[in-house]
Amino acid sequence: MVWFETILVTLTLLTGLVWLLDKLFLAKRRAAAAGPLDEVKEPLLVDYSKAFFPVLALVLGLRSFVAEPFRIPSSSMMPTLLIGDFILVNKFSYGLRWPISNKKFVELGEPARGDVVVFRPPHHPREDWIKRVIGVPGDVIGYHDHKISVNGQVLPYRVEGVYTGVGQGAGETGDSKLTEGMPGRPHFVLEGEFSVADGDWTVPAGHYFVMGDNRGNSEDSRFWGFLPETNLRGKAFMVWMNFDASADHWVDVSRIGTLIP
Repeated sequence: MVWFETILVTLTLLTGLVWLLDKLFLAKRRAAAAGPLDEVKEPLLVDYSKAFFPVLALVLGLRSFVAEPFRIPSSSMMPTLLIGDFILVNKFSYGLRWPISNKKFVELGEPARGDVVVFRPPHHPREDWIKRVIGVPGDVIGYHDHKISVNGQVLPYRVEGVYTGVGQGAGETGDSKLTEGMPGRPHFVLEGEFSVADGDWTVPAGHYFVMGDNRGNSEDSRFWGFLPETNLRGKAFMVWMNFDASADHWVDVSRIGTLIP
């Protein structure tokens, strides 16, 4: 949400500037202009700025460099993440980035195969999307007949049964639920009747190949190409709330604290 980030940065800078100017100049002028028995009152703008600046600065720092909340808006990551899941995104796993510009200024790490990442897609640079990293730079990725191959090795799959969706995800009911054997990161995927966007791709330097776990209902690298490293926002790691107004319950407490595989 670029607009929220922009508003947060703007308010933090404005309140901080008002507080700093008052501390360095304005407070001294008010004190000098007041009589020895006069009560020196702070202007309302200064009072509010002093109260809100620390809170805004703390929120901005946490969201920009520690963890940021993100709401799952679509079914593309089912069954791992459901519509209405609120997740936390680790903002320092892949390096520290400035808010708004997303420009990295500290190198800390790189995505690995199987990581679930939040990013800004090249064709929608003002939106935050979420997918799973399937290929890292140099990998040759294949997707044929519902199966992924990485550098010529087809991943193993185990059928878990027929999926039953709930709430806004009820439309995925009837899909096959499988475990995809990503080395070191096995996870569930959904498979529809038809294989979508089969092909082979070689991941260039500085880019990643990402896919949704709902293979039949995900707009991902199969359609719009590779994800530039510069567009990464962070690594998803935990569900902290579920809120789906169309389900038979408003809050699914069983998902709270779920770690994202």
